Amino acid sequence: MLQPVQGKTRLTKWYSSFTNKEKSRFTREVSNMVLNRPPKLCNFLEWKEYKIIFKRYASLYFVVCVDRTDNELIVLETIHHFVEILDRYFGNVCELDLIFNFHKAYYILDELIMAGELQETSKKTVLRIMAQQDAQQENPSEHKVDL
Repeated sequence: MLQPVQGKTRLTKWYSSFTNKEKSRFTREVSNMVLNRPPKLCNFLEWKEYKIIFKRYASLYFVVCVDRTDNELIVLETIHHFVEILDRYFGNVCELDLIFNFHKAYYILDELIMAGELQETSKKTVLRIMAQQDAQQENPSEHKVDL
């Protein structure tokens, strides 16, 4: 989940199945816990049978909910990896980039994480794939595949 300090959710990705009502309730509960947490406290919270790991970059909170057995430091590193790729792609990412290009942020996330597991550790590879995707969107006639 990605939220600015105002609490409006800008990006969510679920790797477990929940009803829309549960998703809404979970988002609200987790958001309240993270946004109301004093900045000097650690970035790990226990919530129900999960762990909440979050990191604030400027005015954006990157929040991940994982099983209690997952390693918090690896999750923090994955968050940082995602932020670095967003920064390189958008050129110092901000909330407006995510509002107007949310589909690209989702695409980057899908290139990085599949089924809740980190799939691609190379920033260059993800950025190369994004460049190919952008080129394909700009010139769709050049990239037609004959069937």
